[in-house]
Amino acid sequence: MKITTVDAFTNKPFSGNPAGVVVLEKPAEEVLMQNIASEMNLAETAFLYPLKDGFHLRWFTPQMEVKLCGHATLASAHVLWEKGYLPKTKQAVFHTLSGKLIAKKKEDWITLDFPAIFLQKAETPEFLKEGLGVEIIEVYAHESGYLIVGVENENIVRELNPDFNKLTEAGSLVIVTTKSSYEEFDFISRVFAPAFGINEDPVTGAAHCCLAPYWSEKLGKRDFVAYQASKRGGLLKLRLEGNRVKLTGQAISVLEGELNL
Repeated sequence: MKITTVDAFTNKPFSGNPAGVVVLEKPAEEVLMQNIASEMNLAETAFLYPLKDGFHLRWFTPQMEVKLCGHATLASAHVLWEKGYLPKTKQAVFHTLSGKLIAKKKEDWITLDFPAIFLQKAETPEFLKEGLGVEIIEVYAHESGYLIVGVENENIVRELNPDFNKLTEAGSLVIVTTKSSYEEFDFISRVFAPAFGINEDPVTGAAHCCLAPYWSEKLGKRDFVAYQASKRGGLLKLRLEGNRVKLTGQAISVLEGELNL
C-alpha cells in the first residue's frame, strides 16, 4: 500500500497544507484507515479507490472521519494525474460524504467544485471570547458547528495566540478573518480545529466554502484571492457561483512511501 504526502494550495515544498493520499484498489476497513491517518498525524489523510464513474473518496484526521476536506481533495486529484491514474486532460470525479466533487486541471492549477456553506449571524459564545482573547466584531455560525469570527484588522489575525482548550468547545472549525491590508489579497484568515485534533490547520478548503459567501456579502463581488496566514501559509483563488464555490490552488508531492502492513 503506497502513500504520498502532498503539500496543497502551494507550489513550494514545506508550505501550504500537507495531506496524505492513499490510492486503493478496493475499499479498506474503516479502522485501518483511521489507524493510518493517526500514524501519519497530518491534518487529513485521503483514501480513494476507483469506481465506474470516478473515485470513492474519504478523509480522516488523526482522530476522526470528516465530511469535507478541500486540501486533501486537491492533493488526491494531484496524485491521480501525477501518477497516471487519470489523463491530465480528464477531470477527476469524487464521490464523498458531501456529494459529488469535481476537480479540473489547467496548467499548474487545480480547480475544485465544492458546495458553498452559508452561515448566519449569531451571538458570540463566551468560550470564543475567552479562547481568542481579542475584540470580536461579529460571529457567523452554521449548524455543522463552523464559526466565522470577524475581527478589526490583519495584525489581530496574524498575532492570535488562542487557548485551544477553550476553542475545543466549538466542536468544529473556528475561522478568524478580516479584510487584507495587501492589495494582492481580498481577505486573510486563520483556522483552528482543536475539536478535530488539529490546533491550527495550515490551509483549509472547507473554511473557504464558508468565507466565499461571507465576503461576497461584505464586498459585493464573487471572485477573490485569499491568503490563509498560518505559519506555513497558502493561497487560494475563489469564485462563488450560486450555491457552489470554485476553489483553485496548486500542489506539489514531497514524500512517497510504502506501508508495511
